[in-house]
Amino acid sequence: MYRDWKISTFNGVLLASYFIPAWAIPALKIVVSPVHGLFYERGNVGPAMFVSDILQFGTLATVRFAWLLALAKLTVVGFFAVFAAATLRAPSRKRGAGDEALAIALLLGSMVSVASMVLTSQVGDVAALRLHATESLLLLSLGIVMLVETDKPARSLPAAEAGVPVADAPSAIAG
Repeated sequence: MYRDWKISTFNGVLLASYFIPAWAIPALKIVVSPVHGLFYERGNVGPAMFVSDILQFGTLATVRFAWLLALAKLTVVGFFAVFAAATLRAPSRKRGAGDEALAIALLLGSMVSVASMVLTSQVGDVAALRLHATESLLLLSLGIVMLVETDKPARSLPAAEAGVPVADAPSAIAG
């Protein structure tokens, strides 16, 4: 089952195993306590400082931003979970069963991570900037691999195994 995985499928499972807990736990902390979860989690502190210090959002607007950020991260986590479940449950004949879910997770995750990186760069928190830059590179590099990667062509049988006489093989292929 695992021998016929594409490189993007294998890397997608690895990314899902990172992003599901790394984004779900801080997002759920925002759901429980929006202000505490927004300002005291490393992945959320850059955008939180941007909206509170630079944009000077009030408390209610900051809480709404926190919920929006949590919703975006939980959406990405959900698509990664759907991809992982579809990939691990699919039989070996259905290659790429969760590629659509992976593509949506990569697109939304890249948007959230790049936006967080830009907001964090305006604030100047170096540790959070490195975190968002690393996550952005992980997501974008897998997206590039998915775009470039092609499926292996089906294994063609030699003419002798296909039941075609060897002398007639070129004419059978041509016409």
